[in-house]
Amino acid sequence: MPKTGFILKEDQVTCWVNCEVTTYSTEIQVATKGELDIIDVTHEVEARVKSSGVSQGLVTVFCPASTAAVTTMEYEPGLVKDLPAALERLAPRKATYQHQLRWQDDNGHSHVRAALVGPSVTFPIVDGSLPLGQWQQIVLLELDVHARQRRLIIQVVGD
Repeated sequence: MPKTGFILKEDQVTCWVNCEVTTYSTEIQVATKGELDIIDVTHEVEARVKSSGVSQGLVTVFCPASTAAVTTMEYEPGLVKDLPAALERLAPRKATYQHQLRWQDDNGHSHVRAALVGPSVTFPIVDGSLPLGQWQQIVLLELDVHARQRRLIIQVVGD
């Protein structure tokens, strides 16, 4: 009896017994207003998952930047104020950072905050949709000191 499973070979997934895997990659551009801007991208991610045609699988949302982050939260006015306040306590803007001493760019705290939160999140796809909690949204955090044009890579893998 053949085994069911996957082997990775030269950037290709080989599958045994009735396996079909789809990979769908897309990007969205997000204009930020600057430091501590929090942008809800849930609907954009959900739309890309739906467009992928994947029923069961995973979606990863990744921001290729060292001064931005992606996470989940309840996107409501209180938490939109609480999260930046918590990040200020963890990595204060006015603290001394070796990065700033070396590069004179005033954003050492931005890099530290981004490292603490992380550049990506991954979610299961169940029956073609994201099983997010009732009050859970996907957000992009702008942590740099200036407004930026951010790129989010959305990659869906599944069947």
